Amino acid sequence: MRKLFIALALCLPAAACSAQTPEAETAAAPQIIVAEPAPVQIAQVETPAAPALPPIDPSVLDCNGVAKQGGALLCRTTPLASVKIGRSATRADEAGRVIIGFDRDAPAKSKAVITHETGQTTTHPISVEARQYKEQRIDGLPPSQVSTYSDADLKRIRSSSARKKVGFASNRPELFFEDGFDYPIKEFVKTSPFGSRRILNGEPKSPHYGVDIAAPLGTPIYAPADGIVGLADDDLYFEGAMVMIDHGQGLNSLYLHVNDIFVAPGDRVKRGDLIAEVGSKGRSTGPHLCWRLKWKKENLDPELLTQWPGR
Repeated sequence: MRKLFIALALCLPAAACSAQTPEAETAAAPQIIVAEPAPVQIAQVETPAAPALPPIDPSVLDCNGVAKQGGALLCRTTPLASVKIGRSATRADEAGRVIIGFDRDAPAKSKAVITHETGQTTTHPISVEARQYKEQRIDGLPPSQVSTYSDADLKRIRSSSARKKVGFASNRPELFFEDGFDYPIKEFVKTSPFGSRRILNGEPKSPHYGVDIAAPLGTPIYAPADGIVGLADDDLYFEGAMVMIDHGQGLNSLYLHVNDIFVAPGDRVKRGDLIAEVGSKGRSTGPHLCWRLKWKKENLDPELLTQWPGR
């Protein structure tokens, strides 16, 4: 796979950034290598051991993945380094492996700011490929699912939001995911791509952060990668019934509008395990799965992880 080598600026802690010395200006620049293409109670599980890897230069951020809006990279830096990009922060594991995600609207010029265990800080610019998003109009939805909410509806919405926060609180530090996703349904028709601008009953709404795939009622849904179930709830207001899988380091996949659910919070699932069946609960006009992916505060495109390098 062809790799891009991008020269970067090395930025030592904040005081040094504002007043660089001549020696700092002539120092070798760091490099980033990018490959193209409350809380939930968790049962004790076996966690994947970090592989033995050679030491890495803190001035280098070594990454593989998809560097475009909605995409993600699996990078390597120094062990246990703190990593901040955009509005999200995370920490590398003991081998220095760390996930970095790019929101639907991530800027073309992003940067990862890494604070190493030694206290050294390095800054790594990352070029993010922009995408064009479609517009989708959906009419015929009940007004109570779009904008006209009764007091009882608002009470259910607040309750649903609180339970979803519990699911997102399942933030395992282990890296269960590292080699891409499979599709969660074996045969389907994609009806809406990630990121579409939504107009519901004639009203502009937030973008659609999922991938809609239509399949018959009761179609099996499988875990696309290993993880821990963070949420399995059959009474959410908009989502109807939803399963959430924590893949580690803040990467969570979501399965909305499902019918039967076959897992419970705390369950360890492996790639290919049955987790639910296609349904049409919540804000839905027919049997389908809305498949979503979120890393920290960033909304990602789960289809891009099926295009992970090497898959």
